[in-house]
Amino acid sequence: MHMGGRLVHRITPEDVGRRVSVRISLPGGGFTDIVGVVESWAGGVITVRRRDGSAVEVEESSVAASRVVPPVPPRRRDGRPPRMP
Repeated sequence: MHMGGRLVHRITPEDVGRRVSVRISLPGGGFTDIVGVVESWAGGVITVRRRDGSAVEVEESSVAASRVVPPVPPRRRDGRPPRMP
């Protein structure tokens, strides 16, 4: 999301359907991150669907940084995430 301390906004409307991480500026100061799949991008509003099924509408003007991230890895049969080598 940042390179050398600089925040970078890398997603575009062409990323609808992809999993992203979006850092937004909060009205009272500070930031929060939203991770999910971009469902729509219209009229300056990005709709992101989180893993829990909830949808978040984000004003494009509040995006401080963003990037496409890999899909969630599949769970193993026993319900645990796969081990890293």
